[in-house]
Amino acid sequence: MKTTYFFVTTFMALASCAFAFDPSPLQDFCVAINDTKTGVFVNGKFCKDPKLATPNDFFFSIKEGDTSNSLGSKVTPVTVNEILGLNTLGISLARIDFAPKGLNPPHTHPRATEILIVLEGTLYVGFVTSNPENRLITKVLNKGDVFVFPIGLIHFQLNVGYGNVVAIAGLSSQNPGVITIANAVFGSNPKISSQVLTKAFQVDKNIVDNLQKQFWLDNN
Repeated sequence: MKTTYFFVTTFMALASCAFAFDPSPLQDFCVAINDTKTGVFVNGKFCKDPKLATPNDFFFSIKEGDTSNSLGSKVTPVTVNEILGLNTLGISLARIDFAPKGLNPPHTHPRATEILIVLEGTLYVGFVTSNPENRLITKVLNKGDVFVFPIGLIHFQLNVGYGNVVAIAGLSSQNPGVITIANAVFGSNPKISSQVLTKAFQVDKNIVDNLQKQFWLDNN
């Protein structure tokens, strides 16, 4: 009986480890295509024949982002949607441009940890830990500084300098996703019931109604 119990316990532990992370790809690359007739479905995308891969499958040119909007920021993502060769490789990045006082508003990446490096300027950055602590962890970053935002946690970046800021963010997923908090809560389609939001935020219905009437900018 003890032997059986030990075997079952060991098996369950090994099974838990086996499913704790995505398996590594078993090929050099898997360039994504939309052709369902000739491709093989892998990790949400169909893959072209590796012999047909070209340099452009692994290339993307990032331009300076247009920050002339109400947030004063622009995120230019480089995910599997921009570089098809990223499929199955588990990484992506983004360029973030900030005008003076520009903000990348509180948001989360449900599928990735983010590591950010400031190339030019000064950023005030931070993230909030999960319930029940909800502790705010912040830092002012200058050129060359690096900061990490753990997977799934709400985080933000604000230009607190006098000039423009450029930052590059690396993400541990080919398609990290992004949920901008204000957009999701007050700009959903259809709208979340005001009864839900007034009780959740403990505010008057008029405040909720006014927030839901706003245009919630997507800077991605």
